[in-house]
Amino acid sequence: MTRLSSAVPAPDPKTPTGGGCPVRHSSAAVPLSGPEFHTEPQALYRAMRRDHGPVVPVELPGGFPAWLVIGYRELHQVTSDGELFPRDVGLWNQWESIPEDWPLLPMVGRPMPSIYFTAGAEHRRHADMVGPALECTDPFEIRRHCEELADRLIDDVCTRGTADLVAEFAEPLPVLVLARLVGFPDAEGTDIAEVLKDLADGGPEAQSAHARFGEHMQRLVAAKRAVPGDDVTSRMLAYHEPFTDEEYVLDLMAITAAGHLTTADWVSNSLRLMLTDDLFADSLAGGRHSVAEAMNEVLWEESPTQILAGRWAARDTRLAGRDIRAGDMLLLGLGAANSDPHVRQRIATEGTSGQGGNSAHLAFSHGEYRCPFPAQEIAETIARTGIEVLLDRLPDLALAVPAETLVRRQSAFLRGMTSLPVRFTPVPMTGDFS
Repeated sequence: MTRLSSAVPAPDPKTPTGGGCPVRHSSAAVPLSGPEFHTEPQALYRAMRRDHGPVVPVELPGGFPAWLVIGYRELHQVTSDGELFPRDVGLWNQWESIPEDWPLLPMVGRPMPSIYFTAGAEHRRHADMVGPALECTDPFEIRRHCEELADRLIDDVCTRGTADLVAEFAEPLPVLVLARLVGFPDAEGTDIAEVLKDLADGGPEAQSAHARFGEHMQRLVAAKRAVPGDDVTSRMLAYHEPFTDEEYVLDLMAITAAGHLTTADWVSNSLRLMLTDDLFADSLAGGRHSVAEAMNEVLWEESPTQILAGRWAARDTRLAGRDIRAGDMLLLGLGAANSDPHVRQRIATEGTSGQGGNSAHLAFSHGEYRCPFPAQEIAETIARTGIEVLLDRLPDLALAVPAETLVRRQSAFLRGMTSLPVRFTPVPMTGDFS
C-alpha cells in the first residue's frame, strides 16, 4: 500500500541537500509524538483543526519542523500538484542538520533509484515498469495462494483454541503471499517475513535485517534472469527498457515492504472492528454487514497509514493561509483528512458513509504518487481472502481480553495492533478428520 520505508538503505552523507535555509516553527508547533496518537488520534486531529486549521505546524523528533496537512481539500490539492509539491526528498531544507542516526530517516528516506524515492520523469520510468508487472498477476492465483497460506497459518493454531491474530496470522500472511508473487519459494518467504518484522520493529536488528532483505532480492534477480517464470520479478526483467540490478532490487524491496505491514494492519484492524463493534459483529456469523464493509470502514476510521512522508515544496508558496518555504516538508495526514468535517458533511448529504461503501477515502493517498491501483487490488484480495478463510475455519472467534486493554503500535505514522488475542472452539487441521 503506502509504507515503503523498510527499503531504505543506510544514509549517504554525500547526498546533496535541498535549497533553502533551515527554518524553525514557533513554540505553537505540535510535537509528532505522544500517547494521543496511539489512543485517541481523532480527538487529537480535532484539536489540531480547531487550533491551527487544515495545515498544522508540527515538530519532528530532534526539533525539525514540518507541516501536517489534515484538511481533505488541502491534501487533495497538495497531492494533485506534483510540480509544486513533488515527492522529492532531495529538496528538503533540513538536510544539513539531520544526523545520520535520526530515528525517522528510514521513514523519510534519501534520494535513491527506486519507485518510491524518485520524482517526476524518473518516477514515471519506474512506475511504467513496475505497474504492468503487478497488473499481470492473476487475481485468481492471488486468491489461491492466500487461501492455501491462510489455511497453513490457521492449522498452526486451530487445535489449541487460542491465538494472537496479529503475530500468528495478520503479520505473516501478506508477506508470504507477496513472496510467492514476486517469485520466491516458500522456504525463503518465511525468512523474509522475519526480516520485515525486524525492520518494522525498528530495533537493534533492523540494520542487519535490511541487509538480509537486500541479499534476498539480489539472489532473486539473479535467479529469475537465469530462469524466468510467471512472476512479478520476471516480468520486470522482461520490460523493454533496461534497468540496473540496483534499481530492480530497490523496486522489489519497495513492492514487498509496501504490501507487508499496511496490509497486515488492514487485516488486524478489520478483525478488531468485527470483534468489538456491535454494528459489525454479525459479520462473524455471515450477517448483514460484510467483511468488505468492515474493511472499508477501517480505511475511513483507522487507516493503517495515518501520516505519510511526504511532499516537499519546490518554491515558496501559500497553502490554506500558511507561508510554505521552498524545501519545507509537508506530511500527508491521511487519517486526519478522512475525518475532515467538510468531507463527512458531503458524504452525509449524499446519503452514504464510510461504512456504507463510499470509497472516497485517502487511505491509499492520492495523485501521481498514490499506491498503484494494481497494488491496491492485490492488498485488498489478500486482506479480504485471509479474513474470509479465518472466519470460515474459526466461526466462533471471540476476543480473549477486554477491548480497552488492546494496545496500538507506538507510532504517529502507522495505526495497527501490537496483538489481538482471541479464543475459539478448537477444530481439526485442514484434511485432519481424526
